[in-house]
Amino acid sequence: MSDTPFGFGLPPEEPEDGDEGKKKDQQSGGGQGPANPFGFGLPGAGGMGGGADNPFAAMFGSLNPTDLGAAFQQLGQMLSYEGGPVNWDMAKQIARQTVSQGTADGTKDASVGPSERTAVQEAVRLADLWLDDATSLPSGAGTAVAWSRAEWVEATLPAWQELVDPVAERVGTAMGDVLPEEMQAMAGPLIGMMRSMGGAMFGTQIGQAVGVLAGEVVGSTDIGLPLGPAGKAALLPVNIETFGKDLGVPKEEVRLYLALREAAHQRLFAHVPWLRSHLFGAVDGYARGIKVDTAKLEDVVGQFDPQNPEQLQDALQQGMFQPEDTPEQKAALARLETALALVEGWVDAVVHAAAKPRLSSADALRETLRRRRASGGPAEQTFATLIGLELRPRRLRDASRLWASLTDARGVDGRDALWAHPDMLPTAGDLDDPDGFVHREQIDFSELDKMLGEAASGAGEKPNLKKDDDSKDDGSKGDDAKGDGTE
Repeated sequence: MSDTPFGFGLPPEEPEDGDEGKKKDQQSGGGQGPANPFGFGLPGAGGMGGGADNPFAAMFGSLNPTDLGAAFQQLGQMLSYEGGPVNWDMAKQIARQTVSQGTADGTKDASVGPSERTAVQEAVRLADLWLDDATSLPSGAGTAVAWSRAEWVEATLPAWQELVDPVAERVGTAMGDVLPEEMQAMAGPLIGMMRSMGGAMFGTQIGQAVGVLAGEVVGSTDIGLPLGPAGKAALLPVNIETFGKDLGVPKEEVRLYLALREAAHQRLFAHVPWLRSHLFGAVDGYARGIKVDTAKLEDVVGQFDPQNPEQLQDALQQGMFQPEDTPEQKAALARLETALALVEGWVDAVVHAAAKPRLSSADALRETLRRRRASGGPAEQTFATLIGLELRPRRLRDASRLWASLTDARGVDGRDALWAHPDMLPTAGDLDDPDGFVHREQIDFSELDKMLGEAASGAGEKPNLKKDDDSKDDGSKGDDAKGDGTE
């Protein structure tokens, strides 16, 4: 994946005439190199059929007619775009191109066959049956689908748009505001062109990142966020094959374990209605705190040379966008990281409880997935590149232990009841002291309901907030409490 944040170079393509084509590209300045993001020679770069006194020949002379048409098409897309902060049509096009090239290990995308679709549907159906014993949340997967990488791109782009647009909007506004107000009216066409180019820059970089990510993910919830349509559990057979290649675990067990994870995520996001907006809102809150180095941006705009557009790309690469070190920004980051850890920790604990008695490879697969998430990969690098934020639950193991302890102390129903409201969930501090949270006295809502009922009926007696010793039926508080939960 490209390491250039918000760059706008297209994925490289092999010249039609092989090595000779490569040599020509290197000599003429054509091709798709990093110093030539638009895919055609720049004025002064030399080329066939013209020199410095013929800028069009210098710019396009080294291209064959096919490349020339593609260059004009791309330039037209960049300058004619009038939509939002990201050119999502271009992002989709670039992502599809990246997917079609295959992954670094040579694996190509492939259409999903009927047998693979059936295998995925059966795996998700069985996973849901197993999860019924491990969680009180009912099934959240109305359908189970098997996607190719290209289908994953198509299905997840709406979620990427929701996640990335706030960041791109922030940056785009800054690019248009660097000029004094009196100059903005005079420089309207230039500002419009810059915003169009900015939308294309974001679109191309996002397209590259999402295209690379499509080559790794095994489902729709790999990064802890619901990227696919609601109620649709999705697995990618070609990537599952690659994931399990060297594990020494039967393919059926790998697919079933990953189906358990996908189905568990679906249950959580389907039956905790505030969770999705909570996570996406935290990303948006983080985006609002991104600080743009306006001094650097003003300097770049002041020296901007239309014949040298890659200088803008270089400036964007050099840390122009940094999060503000404010209490609000730190709180947004902590809220997002804690929420992700709790989601992934819950899924890890629930899936392990469902798989451990049934799959001999449960422990090995669990550890593989933990290390995959902890070490980071294209999934985490994608978001780090797009918005400067690593969406990696740094405290996955702590959260998983806390959920497991809650299961032991309060049972499955008591554990899952904490998802009823965000204020009931463990905090970052609770991950530091899980035992303290697990054994903390909880509010007796049944007693509160009784009080409210008496008040509503006009009972003259003042409600007694304390339980009599002989009213205890749960082994809590009191000198004669056994503490074992028995009557």
